[in-house]
Amino acid sequence: MTDTHCSRKRKTSHRGGGNKGSVRQASASAKGKAGRSRRSNDGVDPSALRPRFWERVALDDMTPAEWEALCDGCGKCCLNKLEDEDTGEVAYTRIACRLLDDATCRCTHYDIRHQFVPECVTLSPENISTHAYWMPDTCAYRLLAEGKPLEPWHYLVSGSQDTVHSAGISVQGTTLSEFDVPEEEWEDHLIDGEP
Repeated sequence: MTDTHCSRKRKTSHRGGGNKGSVRQASASAKGKAGRSRRSNDGVDPSALRPRFWERVALDDMTPAEWEALCDGCGKCCLNKLEDEDTGEVAYTRIACRLLDDATCRCTHYDIRHQFVPECVTLSPENISTHAYWMPDTCAYRLLAEGKPLEPWHYLVSGSQDTVHSAGISVQGTTLSEFDVPEEEWEDHLIDGEP
């Protein structure tokens, strides 16, 4: 029962008051990696999901299909992030994992993603508490782990996988590929607040 996540989170040193210029890349030895990839939940058979399972079933007790179905498809977790070594603050960049399709907010090679991005984190009920801090505030995995309800635009609530995009929650059409931006320039693409 896992969902794999594919962006990188780099350790940085904080220098100053929290603005764009205050985050700096750390040496390679201080860099940490974590992230999130987006698997298409189009393949989840609705008949395999218990009615409103997200409101009634603990994360540990969800079936693999239910766990997989929690992903809303926003793509925020696929953005590369910079983490301040001193404060633990995570800053999002517009630089997306090389496997993210910017138009669909889906992983282009989900089944073989570890061949391309070996540092993908396999998210599970057992490790959600370790990884929740760098995940988006709106992420269903994080929300449920924190005892909060799903957002109204989440497709399990709205009935449409398009509401994450129409509500302006997803990163659809806003990212740059990590192939196009050298890592040393990621700071130039920080997003104020959470995307």
